[in-house]
Amino acid sequence: MPRVSKDDLDGPVADPAHHTVVFENEHVRVIETVIPVGDKTPLHTHLAKHLMVAHSGSHFIRRDETGRVVFDTRATQPPSVIPPIEWSDGTPAHTLENTGDDPICVTAIELKQ
Repeated sequence: MPRVSKDDLDGPVADPAHHTVVFENEHVRVIETVIPVGDKTPLHTHLAKHLMVAHSGSHFIRRDETGRVVFDTRATQPPSVIPPIEWSDGTPAHTLENTGDDPICVTAIELKQ
């Protein structure tokens, strides 16, 4: 079995059906992510520090590389929702399943420095 590198799990590489690079220069890379209702992404990462801007989406389940549920927005009291703007220091390998009633649409602005 071939070894999987960190680059192979990069969102747009591992999951081009849901992740699209819409802009890139020496400072940033901008990724549009769209996950339709009921879809589940394959295993992927977002290792760079990034700012996420959510345009739509409500509920999801995030699982780690072993398939263990890391976060289910419906399991919190009150149920969580996707914040409109959020900072991330990077996200390790995960899958994301859209369990909401609308598509998850997020723009991530990754820093290259």
